[in-house]
Amino acid sequence: MDVTFKIKRYNPEDPEHPKPYWQEFTLTDVAETDRVLEMLHRIKWEQDGTLAFRRSCSHGICGSDAMRINGRNQLACKLLMKDVGEHVQIEPILGLPVRKDLIVDMEPFFEHYRTVMPYFINDDPVPEDGRERLQSAEDRALFDDTTNCILCAACTTSCPSFWANDRYVGPAAIVQAHRFIFDSRDQAATDRLNILAHGDGVWRCRTIFNCTTACPRGIQVTRRIGEVKLAIAKGSPEGIVQVEDIVVE
Repeated sequence: MDVTFKIKRYNPEDPEHPKPYWQEFTLTDVAETDRVLEMLHRIKWEQDGTLAFRRSCSHGICGSDAMRINGRNQLACKLLMKDVGEHVQIEPILGLPVRKDLIVDMEPFFEHYRTVMPYFINDDPVPEDGRERLQSAEDRALFDDTTNCILCAACTTSCPSFWANDRYVGPAAIVQAHRFIFDSRDQAATDRLNILAHGDGVWRCRTIFNCTTACPRGIQVTRRIGEVKLAIAKGSPEGIVQVEDIVVE
């Protein structure tokens, strides 16, 4: 099939286009099983070598090719052409400064990520037998979902609260905090809960569910944010039981 791509372009070094603009490209012989990322490669290699976008693993693991495709945040490497049709609109993810074309500055996103201490903290001596710090399957299940985050920023940049206030830490940072808050081996849950309890923390979430539908890894983002809210209200993550996951179409 023939497919028309409408791509939002921006190059701060181009005096002829000082502001973002739309450019159309047409590709022929596109198969339904081709991926959007492959089509962007074709456009760059066959029609316009100046087109700029990020990509790396091409397998939905690195998260580098998150972009807004037909109005939704998605990974270009996972999205098949049969799911987007013959007219495709592509633009950079929202809420972050655009550096060039589909490339955004991720530093504000990672700055929020770093504030929640996204690393394991345990000052107890390592077990004498040299084994790892073990935990039960039930304890592991409490945060298993949030270990799947690949920091693609699709959830955070789909959030209207983040668009309105870039001081909001955003869903991805809260998901990363959740992973350690509910880890029974970690010793800094209270510190993270205090960080997220401030005005630009978890309470700025309005439970819109955009983040859940945008996540390419299927993380129940809104649900996990709710669990962090409950932990803050209670003063501890202990005793909070996960309910059945919510499926959002």
